[in-house]
Amino acid sequence: MSEPAFSLGQFTILVDGLDHPEGVAWGADGNWYAGGEAGQIYRIASDGGFTQVASTGGFVLGLALDAHHNIYACDLFQNKVFKVSGAGDVSVYSEGSADRKFVAPNYPVFTDNGDLYVSSSGGFDEKNGCVFMIRPDGETIVASEAIDHFPNGMALSGDGRELYIILSNMPGIVKAAIRSDGTLGEPQLVVELPGTVPDGLAIDAEGNLYIACYAPNKVLRFTAAGVLELAAEDWQSVVLSAPTNIAFGGPDMKYAVFGSLGRWHLSMIEMPVPGARLRYPDLG
Repeated sequence: MSEPAFSLGQFTILVDGLDHPEGVAWGADGNWYAGGEAGQIYRIASDGGFTQVASTGGFVLGLALDAHHNIYACDLFQNKVFKVSGAGDVSVYSEGSADRKFVAPNYPVFTDNGDLYVSSSGGFDEKNGCVFMIRPDGETIVASEAIDHFPNGMALSGDGRELYIILSNMPGIVKAAIRSDGTLGEPQLVVELPGTVPDGLAIDAEGNLYIACYAPNKVLRFTAAGVLELAAEDWQSVVLSAPTNIAFGGPDMKYAVFGSLGRWHLSMIEMPVPGARLRYPDLG
């Protein structure tokens, strides 16, 4: 693989002093949001100032937001997806379907109509993961049992018709069409990523995929033309330290922010192509 597309010198620290943040998201209110390993939910301004909005009492992984700035947080330890209001009120949004409960809910993605897809990773190396879908009324179904190799970060295609899913234990990425009933079609291989533990995933406006690798400390780019490239790497684990979730946001969606599970900060870089449109459904 060639030299990295981005040098570590191009990254800045958006915020420091968080509790090993894995999840990161951009809100329609112009703030960044992140989680902590003791259940913290943080709101982060563009200047790096932050406040703790609430706590789920567990270990917060991926995050998503709706049009009213409510936060939907996957909690690893409690095996629930929580809804957190802007005022900090915490309630259970879903624990899984009637027949199957979450096991390590990891990452949420909204569609235009308010369906929330959640990767349920299962046990590492156990092939017992799946993808759930939570309807706006709270009904939860299993959208796919075939996506089972520790499904992790996800991203919605620009047209909203397909879901890209990282399988950390493949390791690699698959995609699946979203059917009219909310279930997912058969997973199709996008790219294999041997020698890595891929974790976070984001897509830009041109369809390029950015992949954060928990190990080793690197970010990969899989272009819309099907070329796998090295975007950035940090062998010292200082700027990108066990990078996890990725979120595009900021003015014109031109910035990418990375969780650093191994440290206490979020790193940020200005990107050559803005991120794909995010969905902030109005759930009433």
